[in-house]
Amino acid sequence: MKSKLIALLILMSIVCLSGIHQDIHAQPQAAKRAIREMDLFDFVWIGDPQISPNGSQVVFYRSQLDLTLPEETTYRSFDGRQIQGWIQKPPNFDPKRKYPLVLQIHGGPHGAYGWTFNHEFQLMAARGYVVLYLNPRGSFGYGQEFGNIIQYHFPGDDMRDLMAGVDEVVKRGYIDPKKLGVAGGSAGGMLVDWIVGHTDRFAAAVSARDYSDWETWWYTTNFPWFQPVWFKNPPFQDRGAYAARSPITYVEKIHTPIMFIEGEDDHVAPSYAGGEQMFRALKYLNRPTVMIIFPREGHGLHAAGEPWHRVERLQHIMAWFDQWMMGVSHPEYGLSAKDTVGEK
Repeated sequence: MKSKLIALLILMSIVCLSGIHQDIHAQPQAAKRAIREMDLFDFVWIGDPQISPNGSQVVFYRSQLDLTLPEETTYRSFDGRQIQGWIQKPPNFDPKRKYPLVLQIHGGPHGAYGWTFNHEFQLMAARGYVVLYLNPRGSFGYGQEFGNIIQYHFPGDDMRDLMAGVDEVVKRGYIDPKKLGVAGGSAGGMLVDWIVGHTDRFAAAVSARDYSDWETWWYTTNFPWFQPVWFKNPPFQDRGAYAARSPITYVEKIHTPIMFIEGEDDHVAPSYAGGEQMFRALKYLNRPTVMIIFPREGHGLHAAGEPWHRVERLQHIMAWFDQWMMGVSHPEYGLSAKDTVGEK
């Protein structure tokens, strides 16, 4: 009896899913529109939640959206190591045009991107940005040596992998080299902080849920099992090693307009060990910066935060890049192009 009931439930599920799939595709094909922040909540997944080559694995119940498929890219970094990544291009992409580019950096740092649907990247592409997302050394999925090579060296050569990727795409001719942006969260946010402290190449940056001071982070994070992995000794025995790899050490070299996005209840990367330190220092130096702190949010703000906070987060990210790369005024930040500090 039990096995018959289970079989019946499975059959009903298949029928229901098939009905949904048929009902969606039976609707008249409306004109496609650009994806928006609020579309974050409008997706109905059928089967595996990834984009198949013909796009059939992602179904949109309430709207027909003008999306693009990711384009895989591989290139050689400074030491000959092969790096994999993807490019999300705007709808109706024209290779003869010059587009602004946003480099997106994953967290972990042992995370990894893949050929899949990403609402944030599709949103940026719909607004006219080319999005580049890469798996630099330290990313998982490429073997133990590739993943562990950054031990005691993060951040460092992973930045060189990322910059080589930007070079690879810029030389293709459809990127405006004066309109480059960079964004990342968690360990990716730390890499954003590190990058803008070592180059003035980017017109704007967004750093989220970052940690900018290794020593403060060592004493305050609720993620203590990372500590013996990243450094050979605790900070009270080797303070110089922690300072050398902390973005806050290089804060005086930062000229890129940068936004920090933090969660008030983030105990993995407390704001006072990351963005808040950077923000206070940059304000003291009179550099263009803003900080957004979301109440009641932890380290998973971007993926598991309160619904409206997730939408507002996307709105802030787009507004910041639009202001500094598209020339769209956003007076709510109290900054304008004249506030940009010139190159070093």
